[in-house]
Amino acid sequence: MGYPFNKLAFGKDGEYVTTVIEIPKGSTLKVEWRRHEELFALDRVEPGIFAKPTSYGFIPQTLDEDGDELDVLLVTTEPLPMGLVIEETRVIGMVDFEDDGENDHKIICVPVDDRHSGEIKHVDELGEQWKRQITHHFTHYKDLKKGGTLVRGITGPEDAWKVIRECSDRAQADKWW
Repeated sequence: MGYPFNKLAFGKDGEYVTTVIEIPKGSTLKVEWRRHEELFALDRVEPGIFAKPTSYGFIPQTLDEDGDELDVLLVTTEPLPMGLVIEETRVIGMVDFEDDGENDHKIICVPVDDRHSGEIKHVDELGEQWKRQITHHFTHYKDLKKGGTLVRGITGPEDAWKVIRECSDRAQADKWW
């Protein structure tokens, strides 16, 4: 039996999203969720210099323009294990990202109940250095593999919610589950 993440709601519009973790912060394993088979699969092993800078996951019941669930960068102090469901993550921004010519947005979130970092509401609160590191990571993580990436910018929660709604509508229209 697989993981029935398709039964999870995407969240509460304008307030929070549900996030499922695919890759823990610091991991070099590129794991991908295969929704039709309901399993996690290893896509590739990255060089150590391209370890994930945050835990990486997706929002259930969304489909981005690349055909995959909408990606999430979940900012926490600790790595989170693969398969973990966080039912309430606050949307604080988005990496406007292109991968091999396709839009592949990265929604930036924090846990709603994070008593270590407080109540971060906007990606700007993470600082310019954090943004530079994320931009650098996603600009170069495929340098040793065929394919190209482009970070068009890091934007706030308003832009992120627009993309989330579009991806939720796309998933509802697709009705793959």
